[in-house]
Amino acid sequence: MGRAGDMRYGVLGSFEVSSGDERVVVGRPRRLALLGYLLLNANRFVSTEQVVDALWGERPPASARGQVHTALSELRKVLGACGGDPLSSRSGAYRLAVGESAFDVTVFRRFVGQARGRFGAGDPQSAARLVREGLALWRGEALTGVEAAFAGPVRVRLEEERFAAHELLADADLALGRHHQLVPELTALLDAFPTREGVAERLMLALFRSDRPGDALAVFARVRARLAQELGIDPGEGLRTLQQQILNADPALKRQDPTGTAPPTGRTAPDPRGAPAQPVAASVGGPAQLPAATADFTGRQAELHTLTELLEAAAQGRAPRVAVVSGMGGVGKTALAVQAAEGMSHRFPDGQLYVDLHGFGAGRPRTAQDVLAGFLADLDPSNNSAIPEHPEDRAALLRSVLAERRVLLLLDNAHDAAQVLPFLPGTGHCAVIVTTRNTLTDLPGALHLFLDSLDVEEQRALLSRLCGPERIRQDPDGAMRLLAACAGLPLALRIIGARLASRPAWLPSVLVERLDSGPGRMRELTAGQLAVEATFDGSYTAMRDSEVEAEREAARAFRLLGLWPGQTLGVEAAAALLDRPAHRAAELLEALVDVHLLQTPAPMRYRFHDLLGEYAAEQVRREEPAGVRAAALLRSISWYTLALEDAFTAMNTGGQRPPALGVPCPAPVPRFRDNRDALHWCRQELPVLTEAIARAAHGPRPDLAWRLAVGLMGYAQTHSWAFDWEACLRTALRTAREHADPLGQAWTLRRLGAAHLLTARYEESVAALEAALVLFEELGDGASGASVLGSLSLATTDRDRSLAYARKAWEYYERTGDHRGRASALNSLAYALLLAEDYQGAEQRFQQALALARTESNLANTACMLANLGDALRGLGRQEEAFAALGEALEICEQLGDVVGTADLLDLTGRTHAHFGQWQQARTCFERILDLGRKYRLPDHVGKGRRGLDALPPARTDHWGSRKSAG
Repeated sequence: MGRAGDMRYGVLGSFEVSSGDERVVVGRPRRLALLGYLLLNANRFVSTEQVVDALWGERPPASARGQVHTALSELRKVLGACGGDPLSSRSGAYRLAVGESAFDVTVFRRFVGQARGRFGAGDPQSAARLVREGLALWRGEALTGVEAAFAGPVRVRLEEERFAAHELLADADLALGRHHQLVPELTALLDAFPTREGVAERLMLALFRSDRPGDALAVFARVRARLAQELGIDPGEGLRTLQQQILNADPALKRQDPTGTAPPTGRTAPDPRGAPAQPVAASVGGPAQLPAATADFTGRQAELHTLTELLEAAAQGRAPRVAVVSGMGGVGKTALAVQAAEGMSHRFPDGQLYVDLHGFGAGRPRTAQDVLAGFLADLDPSNNSAIPEHPEDRAALLRSVLAERRVLLLLDNAHDAAQVLPFLPGTGHCAVIVTTRNTLTDLPGALHLFLDSLDVEEQRALLSRLCGPERIRQDPDGAMRLLAACAGLPLALRIIGARLASRPAWLPSVLVERLDSGPGRMRELTAGQLAVEATFDGSYTAMRDSEVEAEREAARAFRLLGLWPGQTLGVEAAAALLDRPAHRAAELLEALVDVHLLQTPAPMRYRFHDLLGEYAAEQVRREEPAGVRAAALLRSISWYTLALEDAFTAMNTGGQRPPALGVPCPAPVPRFRDNRDALHWCRQELPVLTEAIARAAHGPRPDLAWRLAVGLMGYAQTHSWAFDWEACLRTALRTAREHADPLGQAWTLRRLGAAHLLTARYEESVAALEAALVLFEELGDGASGASVLGSLSLATTDRDRSLAYARKAWEYYERTGDHRGRASALNSLAYALLLAEDYQGAEQRFQQALALARTESNLANTACMLANLGDALRGLGRQEEAFAALGEALEICEQLGDVVGTADLLDLTGRTHAHFGQWQQARTCFERILDLGRKYRLPDHVGKGRRGLDALPPARTDHWGSRKSAG
């Protein structure tokens, strides 16, 4: 087997992994999907939450995190067996190290990007060769065999890239005069994609040049019919124009440069139709105002291709085209726009106009009055006196001037659509590129390109170009940590690259510690006039200092959201934080998304880009008084506490809970339809709930810390989360003791006893429960004391004490008539009778407890009592009834996604099968326990499975560990 450094990965077809000359078998479908997602995010850290979202989408199973951790462990073993360890982890995030030429998607994109550059430089021969090399990497449909939420959209995107490569190859071959060879290739491509007008145009042109005009017109007729039939539309202007040119036998269509070399008059891009290429020299006399393109422009090849196609369409007279490039500050909008405009400037010989509209950042926004005057004067310097006064008249005159010209306008840094509208051409061969931090969804007829962070391959390539590849090779780990600190923002990478370039002796790791998350990172991301903070200031201050009240309110929302910089919030949670009605909070959140100050990873869910979150946290510290911050945080944590109370009620309808919080709800809390709905909400909100516990401990209402920790019991019971829950409870207990809060101490100790019971640490459970019992007795809370006695009966290993505790608890409920907790008390009493091998008494009590649990619609308790009832029926020899109870319990645990409960039920069911001499059924149960234990890293259950198998075939006739409710 080869070394990890020899690993090769292929997803452009069936999934292939190899090490050296040997193929690597990855194994199960979930493992394959995980590897595919890590590959598509190669060399960057992705969190467990991101992986869960990628694999399952909006409705992951309750066991998703456990499945991910298991698959990661298995994948590490598979890849580690090849030598080395390409899979690393850090703070709950994972990264797959992949070489620059080890992943076929990266290699394909590199070939196509180079080909596009060679074609634009007038070298179609090299372009065709490079595209063919890239297309040769495809072996079928991308990601074949991968079933996951992310796979479908990625598959579509990769197929679009493949299709664009085919079109680029056709353009290069047409420019080289290979029209005869192209006809069969393009015919097959059009057969596969019958509504692709770009393919149809190229095929028609190839047929016309092959002296087959009739066949070319037949292609037009066929495509027109398919478009009408499938989409209900007519062919676009480009296809219609080409049809007319063929009908007229336009000699321009025959023109071509058979050698593929550019005319000697200047730099050109070959025109696949053979129209005379426009050399740079032809634009002399027209304004050429474009800024210099970035020499080390990196990545963005798909977006660059899209912009280039739009400019080409405009230059060919298919009507003016407008493109809006939007994204957060520092993401590289202007660099992309200038790169595309420079590359296509020869297609606009009458001028290239540029203006910074100052929509964001320092300085007042440019007015249409001034900019229109400048544009008109630049386009016709001899007629300045004829420029009208009124802005609308100037806009009308600009449209008239542009109508008969080929002009490219680059409107940089626009604030809104109103600032752009006066400059849009009405007719002609012009194109407009607008860059903005707003979405400009109200700009008519525009193509919208949204720029996100660079992917890790683009980040690494850019950093390498800025500071030299040798330093990246010398310190790859430091380089990757730098990329993580820059969070994919090109501006941040340029700053870091500039600092490294000016310090030749520094390796990337020298800068890493100064850039780790913290309040100092923004100060470090500065080099000369480049500063991330100043760029963010432009977006934020434009809203904060706006004359529009709604924008100022959005700026306030941005600041307050900085109190939770690393979390994802829903609308209602944000409404509580912002002290606004939910509908208004949603409007403010969407307004921040529109100006790219906030991201929306899922419908009605919102979060910050990493660097913007840090910036927002700094602004709220600077601009909001401490009292305002504390009040907002208190509203937020109170909302989570109240929502969690309702979730606990949905999960544990008849169970006891602490006295109500007693404060008005700052915003509507979710309405939980059932147990599963409440569990899903807890899983989704778990990161912010656990952070809220720590934040509450130091706030004005420290009791919220223990209320939150106590309220997580329903989730912890069902999702094998007991150890993490214990850490939350210890924080809460420490807080309650520091503030001399006996109620908080009692409830936290009660839940701590339950957490220990869930992990079978019985002595520690008894100690915590006994301490809780003393406190509840001092508080005069008999109901809670009785419930703790019930839990003690489950935790103690002494059968006599267990029965005594259980009877004492049940006597309380009998005496007081208190219905809360009756089901749990009955279960405790029945369990104690079961331990004492009083199966008849146990069965009677379990039946009563089960009836109560069903009435309360408490699925978790119902499953527990069914399991115990099944064990009692086993002791009574009532085989059919025992398996019916155990089977129903198992179905409920699987329905809830309760992996530990499922494994426990399988253990009990397996032992029951063994009791009745059903060896094969027992073996099946124990083998399933082994699978679950290994898959979800449950060593205790791996041991149970092995012990069960080792005990076969001899039957066991004693009591075999019924489930213990931690209630």
